[in-house]
Amino acid sequence: MKSTMSSFRRVGAVAAAGALVASGLLGAPTQAAPAASASPETATNLAERLGDRTAGIYADHNGTMIITVTDEETARQVRAEGATPKLVTRSAAQLRAATAELQQSASIPGTAWWTDPTTNQVILSIDSTITGDKLTQVKAAAARTNGAVRIEAHNGTLSTDVIGGEKIWNQKYRCSLGFNVKDDNDYYFLTAGHCITGTENWYADSSRTDLMGAAIHKSWPGDDYGIVRYEEGKHGYGHVKVDDSWRDITARGYAWVGQDVTRTGSTTGTHSGTVLAVDGTANYPEGPVYDLIVTDICSASGDSGGAVFADNFALGIHSGGLGGGCPNDNARGFHQSVVEALDAYDAWVY
Repeated sequence: MKSTMSSFRRVGAVAAAGALVASGLLGAPTQAAPAASASPETATNLAERLGDRTAGIYADHNGTMIITVTDEETARQVRAEGATPKLVTRSAAQLRAATAELQQSASIPGTAWWTDPTTNQVILSIDSTITGDKLTQVKAAAARTNGAVRIEAHNGTLSTDVIGGEKIWNQKYRCSLGFNVKDDNDYYFLTAGHCITGTENWYADSSRTDLMGAAIHKSWPGDDYGIVRYEEGKHGYGHVKVDDSWRDITARGYAWVGQDVTRTGSTTGTHSGTVLAVDGTANYPEGPVYDLIVTDICSASGDSGGAVFADNFALGIHSGGLGGGCPNDNARGFHQSVVEALDAYDAWVY
């Protein structure tokens, strides 16, 4: 099992910078915390020092960064350092134990889970295939956590179907281009790892005549990212498509719970929503993917690989979704952190 990064460490990376149907390129302003409250960076640094005395941090509906704590002494420390505490019942260790129970007893294709710091619970999402004995199994796993897990049922199914911001094709799939990136020597683009079959060529047209470049690596499952090296002179600008306009991408960052983000894809276009979690696990039929950004943004088959961002910050690569197309008020989107992919390839957005 892949280890997960704490939610508050992810927040700090964003601040320092300034499904379930597989599906997505994007754009809309992110929600900023009011000047009177602790910044995401300040909240992150404090949460890291508190360790297991906090069960996670998030931005509330006003943009105020909230630090959850389990005792009044820690709450006083949070207030003394200019941040906003919230007393909760379950510690970080208890939430980790609940997640471990799900990993051991509920790792069934069609399930997903993540920590929700706003409710101090682990959310266990189940799709329409979880019935009969499988439903009994996941309910029993949730019951063993003594209320730390809440089941959330959704229509639709978890899959990695891919057809289609910008359309890109290999010989098997149509997907979406995520972000244009570069290293010291070459230009590349990122997309979903499940779109890539090997070292195949990728094209800018459905007739497969306009060669963009060849795939050189993917990480899937476990992760869901891959990289394609552009043919000389074929690389595009460092921006992403947003409906009929463009958004310049100038930096990378991690998402935080409560942040407003956007994704766009060639099937469903541009849609915005809110980050619900940053430690999601999606149990696809091909295997689990860990450390996913979870949002309430809808998607559909063909949006896979597209960009997820806020303001000018690259945040994620669209992996999958649950809910059955757009619009959908009950949707859940699952997105690979772009920072992990960029670090793996020693590359950067431009």
